[in-house]
Amino acid sequence: MSTVEIEYCVPCGFRGRALDVQRAILSGLERELDSVRLVMGDHGVFRVSVDDEVVYDKADAGDEFDVDAIVRAVRSQAV
Repeated sequence: MSTVEIEYCVPCGFRGRALDVQRAILSGLERELDSVRLVMGDHGVFRVSVDDEVVYDKADAGDEFDVDAIVRAVRSQAV
């Protein structure tokens, strides 16, 4: 079982994006995870980690944001 952390920038208004990712992860992987945690951040951060391993980082992805791709990355790291 794995722990997922979604860190998002509060001043940037990324809470909705974080909630969308959280909802999608829980919909597809709820029985395979220990927890999905939201962490408030700043400075434009939007990062998804599984057991402290980053699977998505906005800093690397730029404007590309694909919820399904993030869920697939979480699944491949968590399983």
